[in-house]
Amino acid sequence: MSIIAKTYCDTPLGTVEIAATEQGISHLKWVEFPTYEIDPGNSLLIQCIDQLTEYFEGNRTHFTVFLDLQGTDFQRKVWREIMEIPLGKTATYLEIARKVSSKDAVRAVGTACGANKHLMLVPCHRVVGTNGNLTGYAGGVSRKRKLLDHEWGVLFGKQGELF
Repeated sequence: MSIIAKTYCDTPLGTVEIAATEQGISHLKWVEFPTYEIDPGNSLLIQCIDQLTEYFEGNRTHFTVFLDLQGTDFQRKVWREIMEIPLGKTATYLEIARKVSSKDAVRAVGTACGANKHLMLVPCHRVVGTNGNLTGYAGGVSRKRKLLDHEWGVLFGKQGELF
């Protein structure tokens, strides 16, 4: 599907580019230099910005905006499983692999996380190594830590180090 709308949203962790197709939000990614916008008044983009704002204000625990999850069947299965991880909680790559396939699929789960184009909307930042260590994240491990700290603060009344 081709992008019909694109805009940018400033967050406490940097600027994100949000793009939409007719099916839903097609990607949400960190950008250093915004380029141009296409129909920034698109209702999907506005809904996504509103939900991101609520998330960073601590008033949203999950996202409901429609997503256009473009990927393989296995990737979509992994992403759907990751969307089930509650705010402030984590799951390991091994746990996700067992839920979607088998324990032998740990690397494939990691690859699916790396292919995720929806940042916080498909919260790959909640997936950690088996020993609990933070591992790769498209936005960088420091952003991953800040997102987890933020969510922990929302749940337990303690503001994270985001702002």
